Amino acid sequence: MKLRKVLAAGLCAAMTVTSMAGCSVAKNEASSSDASTSTNLKGEGKDELHILIYAQEHEKAAYEEQIKKFTEAHKDQIKNVNFEVTTQDEYNTKMTAAIAANDLPDIFYIGPASVKEYVDNGYCIPLDDYVDQTAVDNLWPEIKSAYQYDGKEIGKGSLYCLPKDLSCFAFAYNKDLFDKAGIDYPDPDKPYTYDEFLDVCKKLTKDTDGDGEIDQWGVANANAFGMTPYMYSNGVKFLSDDYKTVNLTNNKALEDSFQFYTDLTSKYKVTPSVEQDTAMGGYQRWLDGQIGFYACGTWDVAAFMDKATFPYDWDLCGWPVGPDGDGKSTTWLGTVGFAVSKTCKHPDLAAELITALSTDLDGQKALSGETTGKSMQIPNIKDYATGDWKQAVKDGKIPYASNVDVIFGYIEGNDKYKGIFEETTYTPNNEWWTTFLEGIPNVQNGSESAGDYLKEVEPKCQEALDNAWDLSSGNKN
Repeated sequence: MKLRKVLAAGLCAAMTVTSMAGCSVAKNEASSSDASTSTNLKGEGKDELHILIYAQEHEKAAYEEQIKKFTEAHKDQIKNVNFEVTTQDEYNTKMTAAIAANDLPDIFYIGPASVKEYVDNGYCIPLDDYVDQTAVDNLWPEIKSAYQYDGKEIGKGSLYCLPKDLSCFAFAYNKDLFDKAGIDYPDPDKPYTYDEFLDVCKKLTKDTDGDGEIDQWGVANANAFGMTPYMYSNGVKFLSDDYKTVNLTNNKALEDSFQFYTDLTSKYKVTPSVEQDTAMGGYQRWLDGQIGFYACGTWDVAAFMDKATFPYDWDLCGWPVGPDGDGKSTTWLGTVGFAVSKTCKHPDLAAELITALSTDLDGQKALSGETTGKSMQIPNIKDYATGDWKQAVKDGKIPYASNVDVIFGYIEGNDKYKGIFEETTYTPNNEWWTTFLEGIPNVQNGSESAGDYLKEVEPKCQEALDNAWDLSSGNKN
């Protein structure tokens, strides 16, 4: 079988689950040197299922508890559920190996960019005959259409995944640092301009212990995930409308926003340097109270609300808005979906399990925090999310940042906020994007100018994108 590089494209990093109490189902755990763990949940029946996903530890615990409850409820049918969890990087490797060996797990993740490839290669089944259409129709439209495919076009035809979530990458700020600096909190109804944001970051960047070294910064950025919101908020598109042509140099909005983004490190030094970020990443520095602004995915909220993890007051705000866009603070939306393998021996059972994890109201109440007190996702069920769940957050019944409307602004869209799927969602793989990311630290540390880098990397990105489309169309092996 031909191994395609496109198989793992588009897998979202949005992990959004929560921890819950234990259940009586027996289990055995094993771990391996590749950072994977495997938990066997035992019933009294004959059927077996193998689930493979990627997750962080707290996310693993949450899903394990949901699967325990499912196993207990179906113990007369289920003999064993092998729940395997790995890292996102290892997941891609494991799926490629499983495809090569014709040994796919029964349930696994697919990102929107991979739906076409998985379906065309016969790796997953349509779910139309296995799921409740009423429940599917009450999903956020964006995460329903992302997994529909009619053999030609995404967004039409049969449904091939039930969404794990609809995630959003908002912006967070440390209120304690603002208080110490005597700075007004960001206005959630009026996102900063680039200049306003830079001014606040300068005021938050300090040598707090007087040793001559900066140890508190205005912002920490992760190139792979936290760069594009600056650019999207300046009206940036990296590709042509048909997603076939890379446009990095004949693109004023991109050039200006890329310059601003890299200047935050190289010129203004309001972020940790490349070397400092290598020594300790921005996420840990944020948790340690060294950072004024940091990205906050919907999956991060429970951790940030946990005083043992993050002992600071914080809230949500919008990403800064550049001068060349439409005036809306814009970030990326993400999703990943549960698929059922074509080789699954018990597709009815598998579909029922992913329904419990995706569209079941009780499951969504648990995973979004109403019944557990820890929310790592916005509910998939739109009516519940915008109604009872949102009101419970505002009433303080679910621990959450008070500016939750920022997240809903990105998801639903309004006159101040907008959420979009990244362009990698619509290309056969993301190698053109990883190529773009590779040399950005050289710009951030000042060894290469922003303009020179864009000129240098554009043809490399184009070559990678051309290869991806050729592979997708079957022109290359």
